[in-house]
Amino acid sequence: MTSKRTIPARRFIKPSFNFLIEKKRDGGEFSQEEIRYIIDSTLDGEMPEHQLAALAMAIYFSGMSAQETADLTEEMMLSGEVIDLSHIAKPKIDKYSTGGVGDKTALVLVPFAMASGVVVPMMCGVEHDYVINTLEKLAAIPGFKGHHTNEQFAAQLGKIGGAIIAQNPDLAPADAKLYEMRKETGTIPSLPLITGSVLSRKLAAGAEGLVIDVKWGNGSFIRDLEQAKQLARSMTRVGRSMKRRCVALVTDMNQPLGDTVGTALEVKEAIQLLKGEGPADMKELVLKLGMEIVRLAGVAGSTLSAKQTVQRHLNDGSALAKFIELVKAQGGDASFIEHPEKFPHAKHIRKLPAPKRGYVHTINAAMIARGVHLLGAGREAPHDKVDHAVGVSEVKKVGTQVKQGEPLMMIHYNDESKLEQALEYFKNAYRLAPKRPTPPPLIVERVA
Repeated sequence: MTSKRTIPARRFIKPSFNFLIEKKRDGGEFSQEEIRYIIDSTLDGEMPEHQLAALAMAIYFSGMSAQETADLTEEMMLSGEVIDLSHIAKPKIDKYSTGGVGDKTALVLVPFAMASGVVVPMMCGVEHDYVINTLEKLAAIPGFKGHHTNEQFAAQLGKIGGAIIAQNPDLAPADAKLYEMRKETGTIPSLPLITGSVLSRKLAAGAEGLVIDVKWGNGSFIRDLEQAKQLARSMTRVGRSMKRRCVALVTDMNQPLGDTVGTALEVKEAIQLLKGEGPADMKELVLKLGMEIVRLAGVAGSTLSAKQTVQRHLNDGSALAKFIELVKAQGGDASFIEHPEKFPHAKHIRKLPAPKRGYVHTINAAMIARGVHLLGAGREAPHDKVDHAVGVSEVKKVGTQVKQGEPLMMIHYNDESKLEQALEYFKNAYRLAPKRPTPPPLIVERVA
């Protein structure tokens, strides 16, 4: 079910780690053999941590060429197991997001793609800062299991056409080691290292193609629009060089997506979307990303047919039925999907009043994410219990006119002491102005 490439022995004189660090520091380009040596040395611990840190910093400042990035991606992908899904005839397309506040598109797009005849092999890694990842949201469904072996993962894909599980450590293990070093050295934003990290993991999980949502703004770790565009180009270019179909959308993350941020609250909003309802911005993003998935898979040809495919499966209940099937396959209580009122409700709901009359001028999405985290939707320590009832709803968006005292959002909470901490973040997240601003476009650019 899985395979790992055996590297044939070849004549290669191992350079010193100092030489490699200095070469990259001075703008030099690594050969494929040098990159293979770096990855092997990272994996077996031969390269000391302080030198790996120096190398990560040198790459951060000097960058990597397209060829270097492709070689890095391939070597990290082949550093562990590679799942073989060749026994599945249907197209295998995954979706990846760089992480967004209130982004529940994966909960909608995976069952939609399944209903469209596309197989989605989704493995979720750890999100940045206080962003709640897809598996943490699905954990609000009683019984849902996010951990599968590679064999169980492949079997479920063959049976129902989709799975959403945690990243298995035996896939791209070199990336996991390098990622930990990047977190400690401030090199997370390195474009070639992001590209290599994402693609190595996604391709090792069996994806033949990838639809990427690159988010930029105050709710993303990518704060600069031009950097987001560069990352989208880097990922699509490297994907193509590795003979994989790849398309990226650069999207706005300067305010939360949808009307809710939390776990159970977001799952309930996703259920609305699977019924063809829900907030306008989420519907737009689901439509655009869904169209890319079916076009990349070859299920729909023209833009019109792709759009009709997305709308049909969301409106006729087939995508919702697939979501129920996926939840059942992974041990979840599907009655919560059929009856969302069964999800836990917070003891208290309180409005965040607008301090004055005006228009919502800006929203700091990261502050809202941090506030929701403090309410209990995230873990301060690894063994903390997540409170699935807490979060925020009815989030007012940029450009909305409000009266003094009108709610900017509704806060769902169980603990008064946690509310006091979170309130400061919620209050500081909003800026009001007397004139209506022009809301930013949700889809900034398409890169294919």
